[in-house]
Amino acid sequence: MLAAVLISLALMVLDHRQHHLDALRSALVVVTYPLQRLAQLPVTASEWVSQAFASRERLQKTADDLHEQNLLLRARLQKLEALEAENLQLRNLLDSSIKVGERVLIGELISMDLDPYTQRVTINKGSTSGVYEGQPVLDAEAVMGQVVQVTPFSAQVLLVTDPSHAIPIQVQRNGLRSIAVGTGRTNQLELPYLPINADIREGDVLITSGLGGTFPAGYPVATVQAVSRRAGEAFPYVLATPRAHLDRAREVLLVWTVTPLQAIRAQEEARTAAPAQPVEPAPVKPAGTPPSPAAGPPRPAAPKKPASPAPPAPARSAPARPAAAGARP
Repeated sequence: MLAAVLISLALMVLDHRQHHLDALRSALVVVTYPLQRLAQLPVTASEWVSQAFASRERLQKTADDLHEQNLLLRARLQKLEALEAENLQLRNLLDSSIKVGERVLIGELISMDLDPYTQRVTINKGSTSGVYEGQPVLDAEAVMGQVVQVTPFSAQVLLVTDPSHAIPIQVQRNGLRSIAVGTGRTNQLELPYLPINADIREGDVLITSGLGGTFPAGYPVATVQAVSRRAGEAFPYVLATPRAHLDRAREVLLVWTVTPLQAIRAQEEARTAAPAQPVEPAPVKPAGTPPSPAAGPPRPAAPKKPASPAPPAPARSAPARPAAAGARP
């Protein structure tokens, strides 16, 4: 034992004064390095896993936030483009009805109607979120449709391309107003009520006109795809392509044109409204019935005026023939 202590002291002195053991120490470090790394492996692995999961959650949350912000900003950009065109045409009407910043809510598509003759989807927002029937629905590009049925936790949306849907629009270039009707195809709308000489061209952007009160004015709807004027026809054949991604969008924007309280009151009034009760005629007393005591003494009858001769009866004209069913105005 004493010898080992003396040898250790001697080696320490030699290493401290003359550094004779540096090579030996380096060799020992190389030999023991794998053992050190193996001993530190559990701690290193746990730190790496925790950092990886934390970074992934943080990045996922950042990506979700940026995605929602991008969706909202792109929707607001639609209104800004419409406002810019409006200001270029009508600089003096700064108090126009177009307003930026309506209240919106982001919803997600959960199912679609499999009926080939309808264009409907279901979203995951309902009456508990303030959704009401007739509420406009948009995606990041343009108008998608409107809510037609509401349940507490979901709502059914009728797309603009449904054959039963019609939306008031106007041409952004010149303000020409018309109605866009769905054709049953997700990539096509029709404008059947334009006069034959209407100023409309391929490439014109169609925006909501705001008439009817359902859709706010200034939101993009479609782009004119084809205009055909045939001889002998009273209306041109105009087709437009919706700007909304009706077959690819997963998130939608629900826009409030009225306050949720007004929507709820309107729905309750529409549901509880009862037809007016007919007024019952007063009972007719037979002749010779004495007046009641509360009525007082009878008043003297007013003197009769001489009857004036009746004017001649106007000649009757033949009744107008009703318009045929389905005829265009």
